[in-house]
Amino acid sequence: MTSRTATVLATGTAHTAKLFVAALAFTGAYVGFSAYDTANSAPKPQPVALVAQAVQVTTAATAEPGTITVATRSAGACAKALRAETVVISPDPSDTVLYGWRLQRWSATAKQWRTHLVEHGGFYAARKTLQWETRVADNPGWYRFELAVEGGETVRSERFQVSC
Repeated sequence: MTSRTATVLATGTAHTAKLFVAALAFTGAYVGFSAYDTANSAPKPQPVALVAQAVQVTTAATAEPGTITVATRSAGACAKALRAETVVISPDPSDTVLYGWRLQRWSATAKQWRTHLVEHGGFYAARKTLQWETRVADNPGWYRFELAVEGGETVRSERFQVSC
């Protein structure tokens, strides 16, 4: 009887293994067909049109040595993007020119210009067009740019107003 039980168990295990392999094959085929069907039902790629929008910028004439041109554009409800530009001629083209930008704000209580933002830099060339871009947000008032070149004169822009 023992050998008969062993034979039945072996046969049952073999059938179970065959059913398991068949189930795996069926599942694999189903998943593969489902993925193929999903890939075919995906939307076709549509062409995308990129559109550029012109932004109005107020600016003075092209920068020249000794003058600072200022460009402003709205950057939100009460924010302005600012750009200052000027040309610096090196007094000694064989030496580095160091400079410092300042964005100054008029203080009505102190009755004087106060430094709001600062940036420093340098270059090695006979002549260079310098630009500084910055932002003023939630701080309306009168502003101006100032450029101080080491060993040279300080140049200031015309004042301009940032408002909400």
